[in-house]
Formats: sequence, C-alpha cells, structure tokens
Amino acid sequence: MDAAPADADLAAQPPGRATSLPARFYCEPAMAAFDRRAVFDRGWQLVAHVCCLRDPGDHVVADLAGLPVVAVRGTDSEGGTGGIRVLHNICRHRAGPIARCDGLAAKSLRCRYHGWTYGLDGVLKSAPEMGDAEDFDVASIRLPRLHARIWQGLVFACSGDDPPPFEALVAGIDARLGTERGLAGYGHHQRIGYDIACNWKAYVDNFLEGYHLPHVHPALNRILDYRSYVTELSDRHSLQWSPLESDGSLYGNGDALYYWLWPNTMLNILPGRLQTNRVVPLGVDRCRVEFDFYYPLDDSGEARARRDADRVFSDEVQHEDIAICEDVQRGLASGSYVAGRLNPLRESGVHHFHELLRHAYREAQEPPLGAMASP
Repeated sequence: MDAAPADADLAAQPPGRATSLPARFYCEPAMAAFDRRAVFDRGWQLVAHVCCLRDPGDHVVADLAGLPVVAVRGTDSEGGTGGIRVLHNICRHRAGPIARCDGLAAKSLRCRYHGWTYGLDGVLKSAPEMGDAEDFDVASIRLPRLHARIWQGLVFACSGDDPPPFEALVAGIDARLGTERGLAGYGHHQRIGYDIACNWKAYVDNFLEGYHLPHVHPALNRILDYRSYVTELSDRHSLQWSPLESDGSLYGNGDALYYWLWPNTMLNILPGRLQTNRVVPLGVDRCRVEFDFYYPLDDSGEARARRDADRVFSDEVQHEDIAICEDVQRGLASGSYVAGRLNPLRESGVHHFHELLRHAYREAQEPPLGAMASP
C-alpha cells in the first residue's frame, strides 16, 4: 500500500469529530524508537517516591523508555531536590549496570561488571587496575545526570537537554488535592509489575476512559458511580473522578481520583491509598506497567488487612485490563482496523492524549513516520 502523507493523520481534530490514531502508530516497528525520541526524551517521567529515598545511599532503579536510571540520595542538599539525583545507570567504562535493584544506605555505587566505583554524586572514585591507562583522570569521569524535580513527594526526571516546564505538567493538582489528600506523607510501599503484550499507547488509551467500566470491570463498576463519572482536561494532564462507595475494609467512601500525567504516569488516589503506575515501553507491541502502592504509616492489624485487600482487588482489575489491552493490540495488528470515531463524552481523555501525541509527532516528524503505510 502506498504511503499516506503524515500530515493527514497528525492534523489536530475537534473533539466532536475526532477519530483514534491509525493502527500503524501502535504496530509499526519503527514507532518504538520514534516514540522515545518524540515523546519520552522530551517529557517528565516518574521515578520514585521520596519514602524510598529517605537516607543517604538509598537508591531506586527505573527504566525511562529504554534509558536505565538510578535515583539516589546523596549526603548533601545540592540542586533543590534534597540531595536526590537521577543518574544514568550505565557505567562509563563498558556500559555495565551500576545498580541492578533498589537498595538502602549504600556508601557508593559500584558497577557490577568490572568494579568501577562512583560516589553518590555520580563522580568516579576508583577504577581497578587502570594505572597503565595514559591520561586517565578518575575524577573527570561521572555518570550523566538528568533534570529532576520533586513534587508531592514524587521524584520526576527528564532525560532531554531542554525539559518542558514542570509546572505545566501539574498545574492545578495541588489545589485539587489540598492538604488532606497530599501525597508526600505516605510511607508503606510495595511494587507489582505486569508485562503486557500491547503497545504502551494502547494501555494509556484504556486508562483514560471509563467507557469500558461496565463491560470490563464489573466489581470496580459496582463501587464507582458511572453516571457521575467525570473527565477534566488540563494542558499536560487529565483527571477522571467519581464518587466511591465501598466496604470500610477496603476503601470506604469518598472520591476516587485518577490522574494521568503526560506521557506515561498515572496516580490513582483513593481514601488512604496512593497507587502510581508507570507505563514502560519494551517494544512496539510490549510494555511493562509498574504499580507502586503507598499507604499511611500504620501497622495496625486493620491497616494491614486493608492493604492486603487493596492489592488483591487491584490485581483483579489489572488482569481485566491486561486481557482487553492485549485483545486490542491483536485487533490493531490484524490489518482490519480503520481508525474509529471517539465518544465525545466518555473518551475526551483519549482524544486529549491523542492530540498531545499528534503535536509531539509533528514537532519531531521525519522518516520513518512519513514512510509508514496507511492500513
């Protein structure tokens, strides 16, 4: 099939006449590298919560769309982030891993390949048996550092040289959360990850609408009020919220707030619980979703039971999402799908996401996008 002009699919669309993105944006192998260049390297991505980085040497590893990084708290307070730095997790010697997993109270960061050792500030401290290397200055070698910001106790990083204003990403959220629902004070933490056979955008699309709730999530639909389900759009994020009525042994009553922050961060805020989701692309048809659960510092039996119930219920909902997202990916890759109309009421968050994607793709447009064939 002949290639179509890229502009035809990347032009802005009014909400009332909008269609979804064509299937090739989810299926063409070239999209994996293009998404990283056009979207991820130019955006703020979630790395960790400060409760995992309390003391010097505490560190957390993360994958920023193919870039391994490590967030580490140093012994200083330099940079306006309380001494927390986000560094490339790649040794400057021969690309070995500096840290393979999260850790506590490390005195230094040591490459697992040949033992090159870096300080908590990322500066090389020692390199075994390099004495015969000419003009080799240990102190001149350091791990590249990313731009980092801490907001509501969450550590974000941008790998690009010229990051967009962080304030635009979270504008208005502080006022909406207020002091009672602030995110910085959480403590208990657990991570659960899922590998999913779909493009990362298919997973984000699914998160951004409650249209599928009655059909895919029967138990979740019973505790949310679908008729009152509202989507609010901002410049770089969106919010879905609904009144919540559940048993006191799970969440109790209140509002369920589901924030999405461009491009791949979700904050699921329910009474007594923060859950963050990071969607990590692993290829054009694979992604990993990392769920981090945070709770108030309460070790009572009742609190532990609520945490256990939350994780069981969340796992049930997630497996429902995995099944439908993988089905959608197969449909997108089938050759049958032609971009369909979006529901202006129920899929405004999807349209908002697609408009941000179209804008990012226009900004970075070059082959292979212009060379990709229409379905």
